[in-house]
Amino acid sequence: MKKLLFTLLLAALVLPYVTAQGKLEVGQKAPEWVLPDADKKEFTMNTWPGKVLQINYVDPDESDLNDAFNDAVNKATDVDKIIDEKDFKGFGIVDLKSTWKPNALVRSIADKKAKKYDTTILFDYEGKLHLDWGMPKDSYTVVIVDKNRIVRGVYEGKIADADIPEIVAMIVKLSKE
Repeated sequence: MKKLLFTLLLAALVLPYVTAQGKLEVGQKAPEWVLPDADKKEFTMNTWPGKVLQINYVDPDESDLNDAFNDAVNKATDVDKIIDEKDFKGFGIVDLKSTWKPNALVRSIADKKAKKYDTTILFDYEGKLHLDWGMPKDSYTVVIVDKNRIVRGVYEGKIADADIPEIVAMIVKLSKE
């Protein structure tokens, strides 16, 4: 009986790591995905061909964590005009697998963010990117991919204010390549 309990406990701890296809790392090509928006329209990274992508993978409980970073990118795009919208797209993917909040409430929160940042919000109902990209649960992760879908940055948790200018500069550089 003790061996069975030990085996079950070990399997419960190890299985999530074994089933994940791997953690997304800088320098690798980002695996493709298909995710819907609130109207059930499906999107992929190729929906925005030839653009640098800023992908915010967000647990709805952490939705405001990187507002300072998103505000800086928004300013660089809309005010300073150093990021050209024809070469860049920032958007959010809501991690519905990590929240206790009802989907209707999450869609309402996402709608407000979409309007604030004039962007697209997609929904990961099944936690697909936990497996395909190794995205952490209960977190906020920003992924930057270049026009060829090569990962150029992965930022888990809150982006430090001191790091924001460097990341914005990277987006500017990538969008001009």
